[in-house]
Amino acid sequence: MTQARQPSLYIPHGGGPCFFMDDPRGIWTGMETFLRDLPTLLPARPTAILIVSGHWETEGFAFTAAARPGLLFDYYGFPPHTYQLTYPAPGDPALAAKAAGLLAATGMTTSLDATRGLDHGVFVPLKVAFPDADIPVVEMSTDLRLDPAEHLAAGRALAPLRDEGVLIIGAGMSFHNMRGYGRPASTEPSRQFDSWLAAAATAEAGSRSDALLRWADAPAGRFSHPREEHLLPLMVAAGASDAAGERVYGELVMETAISGFRFA
Repeated sequence: MTQARQPSLYIPHGGGPCFFMDDPRGIWTGMETFLRDLPTLLPARPTAILIVSGHWETEGFAFTAAARPGLLFDYYGFPPHTYQLTYPAPGDPALAAKAAGLLAATGMTTSLDATRGLDHGVFVPLKVAFPDADIPVVEMSTDLRLDPAEHLAAGRALAPLRDEGVLIIGAGMSFHNMRGYGRPASTEPSRQFDSWLAAAATAEAGSRSDALLRWADAPAGRFSHPREEHLLPLMVAAGASDAAGERVYGELVMETAISGFRFA
């Protein structure tokens, strides 16, 4: 049976378990709505989800290979009930092995981890977007060398999976300066970077890659990402497409501009 070709996405994962806590000021309402509506951006139900997390770094690229991955509650100081969240999505060891093989064929270092669970950069947004937890999920790490070219190349190598109905997601935050959140002084520089990022991400593939390689030279680039681990999942999602991107989410969250992108 022919599968619908899936896009690749770069999405914000929020702050800790934010979508499952009281939010009287509505800080996370817009982002939660975007994530809940994520399936409407897809041509069909994915056969599986391959999701790159900004919260897992390894030498080379690693993939979760458990048939039933658990959860990693890698956040601190939140209400007790947020450590009881569940997301019993199955894993997909065969997909993990295939993805690792696609990267290895290009000379990249890869590994499979049969014991690691899904971190909050994965299970928190997926629990909003796909609450039934019935689509197999494989998590992919970022490479601890944090080389944008390597992550763009990884996306290109993984692109054939999209033709098999696999949804490739990069989960991070397009602004990730922990000291900058909640400060009015962050709004203007975050908007400057967000404007640059939107122009870069929505460009044609060749110029998009060239621009993303130079993200640190963008207006307020290093202010927006003192360390780029939450931006690199975008590189994988962008690399997996040869079409111009589309900005599908954008708002001010905690005084900072945050965006999400879809790549057809």
